[in-house]
Amino acid sequence: MAGGTVSGREDMLAQMAPRLDPVRYCFMVVTPSTAPLALGAAIGTFREDEGVTAIVPEDVADELGEEGPAFARITLMVHSSLEGFGLTAAVASTLAEHGIACNMIAAYHHDHAFVPAAEAERALALLSDLSASYR
Repeated sequence: MAGGTVSGREDMLAQMAPRLDPVRYCFMVVTPSTAPLALGAAIGTFREDEGVTAIVPEDVADELGEEGPAFARITLMVHSSLEGFGLTAAVASTLAEHGIACNMIAAYHHDHAFVPAAEAERALALLSDLSASYR
């Protein structure tokens, strides 16, 4: 569906075309001392009652002295509708069935699965297979 959003579960899964980002990311809590660099480099942020979380490239987290696991981002290239349902559940369930943690982020154009960096290639293969099973 060129130029439009896809909302049907089967269509979203068939068209998700997962793509692995070569950059590794870390989730971190933003503090006043880390805010300028963290927020400037963040690919995403979320405000919670406890503070602001930023998703930053691993090298930025390292520069800021942040310790934590590195994640790979797999972007689902289908332009999924924000009102569509089932895509996140199918992706997270498939990865969970294979023991892979998954943090999903829905943005305007695409959904993004953050998986442990060491599992990136395996997760990509699983999601590619999932998509192929709907085509």
